[in-house]
Amino acid sequence: MNRRYIITLALALASSVIAFAAHAADVKNIVIVRGALADGSGWRKATEILESRGFHVTIVQQPITSLADDVAATERILDLQDGPSLLVGHSYGGMVITEAGNRPDVAGLVYVAAFQPNKGESLFDLASSKPPAGKNIKETSDGKYLYLDPHAFAEDFAADLPKPEASFMARSQVFASKEAFAAKVDDPAWKTKMSWTVVATEDRSIHPDLERAMAKRAGSTVTEINSSHAVFASHPQEVADIIAEAAGKAGR
Repeated sequence: MNRRYIITLALALASSVIAFAAHAADVKNIVIVRGALADGSGWRKATEILESRGFHVTIVQQPITSLADDVAATERILDLQDGPSLLVGHSYGGMVITEAGNRPDVAGLVYVAAFQPNKGESLFDLASSKPPAGKNIKETSDGKYLYLDPHAFAEDFAADLPKPEASFMARSQVFASKEAFAAKVDDPAWKTKMSWTVVATEDRSIHPDLERAMAKRAGSTVTEINSSHAVFASHPQEVADIIAEAAGKAGR
């Protein structure tokens, strides 16, 4: 084996190592897709924890007018990121990340008390398969949008938050179009991407057994937290820990 061949082989191996290292770069961008009914402000504490660890966090304030509109809103945020991103979805946001997560710049998916649909499933399909404990979703007078009765919001959505916080969330809730909830997913990203699921064991908005079943079907790594549907706000440290761990593993 001559010297020139050895040098060429060494350079080739070095290039391969550099390429692998670039591919396995740490994921530092966290893009959070909020659920219906609550705006993104409830993610502030979890965001501050993640940012203190060096992550760049952005929250999508999608319109919830249609699933297509909400995927497009998420993609606009992904376009702004430098490097790969971890997509996090709460509740209805799980529908969105399941579609938007097919992009090559999405490294993994985290479902936080979220819907995790398969191909051809809508939110309505999933919610009716294992009805939640809460029964207080109302229609607007035009029949096009849905909201949670403010008087029942704390009990059904945020039972483990202080009353002033739950009251504010009730009064600042974002109405969701029935069209968005009826839309069916086309190509589930969890079939090709690593995924993690947070099951909120006291959830009255999505049946906890439904969260477990969807996660099992997807082969997700599951963590259960004794919490209401607003687990991201009532247990920000635990949720941030799961997201940080997912970001580390998704980047390998």
